[in-house]
Amino acid sequence: MKINEPQRIGALNNYLKQNESRAASTSQKRQKDNVQISAEAKEMLSSSQAQSTERSKQIEQLKQEVSSGTYHVEAGKIAEKLMAYFKSDPGK
Repeated sequence: MKINEPQRIGALNNYLKQNESRAASTSQKRQKDNVQISAEAKEMLSSSQAQSTERSKQIEQLKQEVSSGTYHVEAGKIAEKLMAYFKSDPGK
């Protein structure tokens, strides 16, 4: 009767090697993520912030006009947009 099979000893060594390689990889320094923003992206951000201040001024003006009752809706512009929408036939 055989108690120890030779293949099992080799299999055990494979598991030991895997554990050793994992331990070695965790001991190495971990890399940190790095993000770089291009000059073009920075320029776009600054221009969007400038536009947001202009937009906020326009929104505030519209709010004042609506609250005071002086806001005028141009029916012609609305009709033009609606006609273009219905002519394009979005249902198809």
